[in-house]
Amino acid sequence: MRVGLHDAEAEHFRGKKKFPNYALMKISAWHKVRGDTVEWWEPLGLFDRVYSSKVFDFTPENPYLPPDAIKGGTGYGLFTELGPEIDGMFPDYSIYPECDYAIGYLTRGCPNRCRWCIVPKKEGNVRPYRAWQDLVRPDTDKLVLMDNNILACEYGIEQLAGLVDSGYRIDLNQGMDARLVTPEVADILARLKWISYLRFSCDQESQIEPILRTCELLKESGVKPYRVFVYLLVTSDLDNASRRVEALKGLRGINLYAQAERNESLGIRPNKAQLEFAQRYVYGGVPPGDLGGIHKAKGVIVLSGRFSKSKKQQN
Repeated sequence: MRVGLHDAEAEHFRGKKKFPNYALMKISAWHKVRGDTVEWWEPLGLFDRVYSSKVFDFTPENPYLPPDAIKGGTGYGLFTELGPEIDGMFPDYSIYPECDYAIGYLTRGCPNRCRWCIVPKKEGNVRPYRAWQDLVRPDTDKLVLMDNNILACEYGIEQLAGLVDSGYRIDLNQGMDARLVTPEVADILARLKWISYLRFSCDQESQIEPILRTCELLKESGVKPYRVFVYLLVTSDLDNASRRVEALKGLRGINLYAQAERNESLGIRPNKAQLEFAQRYVYGGVPPGDLGGIHKAKGVIVLSGRFSKSKKQQN
């Protein structure tokens, strides 16, 4: 059987997309084990079966896909998922040769019901999914985790603790929930080896105080402020977003990334003011005097200054 794979985001963003499609890698692995030939789909090619995966609902659909193409991913609908025989496969990294890290989930789901998030509807409550030993690759020491709320699951915290002395460097590319960071969790996070940042989310004002407290706990454990990265959701309530930015400016040295809310399935598209806010606080820097000592970094704003000296050195 000749199988064609279609990565909608890779096609739409024309080489700008860097992150591999997890589902397509598992589909490729499953078919190759069965002896099938797997290639990237082309409109003029002859394929026995075509899979198209789309992560975002705003990514355009290719009109030339065959009518019997198997479509999956959140961009096509919330309730498309891999069968257990495919989901259990180790990903085929050969289809993304530029990917020099392992990816995966330790947990799936989330107990929260945030208005803007589809995860609870798609995956349900948080639950154990895989052990870290099942995700890592023998040819790299880097592991990128995509868990949506890993700290909401005791199993997830146990898995992170197991990674501390594993020799692997990790990244959690979703924002962690600072409300769930205890002194014990902060100690685990501080002892892990990170590829880049410790990422948190500040999507509502109730998360400001937990982030301030978490950053203090991390500081006491030796995490320098420039290692902290905060996602900030920009809804149509710009005053709310501004108050969150203003509150976070006291954490001098952290990285702040503003994102305008967009959810095509709910008819939510960012207005001009939201986009300008995100551009202003991410790509365009911040006007002098607007938030005090702020200087621009690539893709983020960095609140300048520093914490007091920490007790330990960050890994």
